[in-house]
Amino acid sequence: MWTDVVDLRNFYRSRIGGVARRAIRNHVRACWGEVTGMSVLGIGYPTPYLGQFRAEAERVVAVMPARQGVIRWPGEGANLAALADEAELPLPDLSMDRVILVHALESAEQLRPMLREVWRVMADGARLIVVVPNRTGIWARLDRTPFGHGHPYSQSQLSLLLKDAMFNPVAARYGLFVPPSRRRVLHAAAPAWERIGGRWFPRLGGVLIAEATKLIYAATPAAAVSGRRRILAPQQKDSLPAP
Repeated sequence: MWTDVVDLRNFYRSRIGGVARRAIRNHVRACWGEVTGMSVLGIGYPTPYLGQFRAEAERVVAVMPARQGVIRWPGEGANLAALADEAELPLPDLSMDRVILVHALESAEQLRPMLREVWRVMADGARLIVVVPNRTGIWARLDRTPFGHGHPYSQSQLSLLLKDAMFNPVAARYGLFVPPSRRRVLHAAAPAWERIGGRWFPRLGGVLIAEATKLIYAATPAAAVSGRRRILAPQQKDSLPAP
């Protein structure tokens, strides 16, 4: 079941949500480095992690699933967020150089069709990042944050899923070691938690972050989609900006 987009927005506006955003954003940047001149796509609720790429990428697009809902993003300028069926992405074949799935895989009701669509829109040589709740982490055991909802994954489960969807997993890391507490003293020490946890207790991180490339041999063409792919963009006057 998808988490409502308003709940996701409110989480990232909270203090603990800000801690999670900074920790995961740093891991995403470390995986991709610069994306100058590239096309970047985020699926699920990716906007907290896409903003860092807007100044350098050729284009940045967010697609939010229909059952989750969509909130206009960014707050100013042209809207870059759209509502669409996760199994029918409104994008051309081979059009994206970088794709990130966050708050997506653990909630998807059409899991393999969604991954097949991601494969379709990725260019040859493109890279995929998947952020999911870590099965052995404390965040997956508490439902006070979005990372406590949906299906958490172990590294082996996620790797098998990606391989089955014609992706080649190339790296995996854990992040978000600070406990999901509202205590400010823990939030202030979040960078230290990340350093110590990443070195000594890596499998206890709140999220699992996997990077993969698409396999381009022995591929079976996707079945044709009947009709047009539907895309709905939120209007500025009746929606609030996402973080």
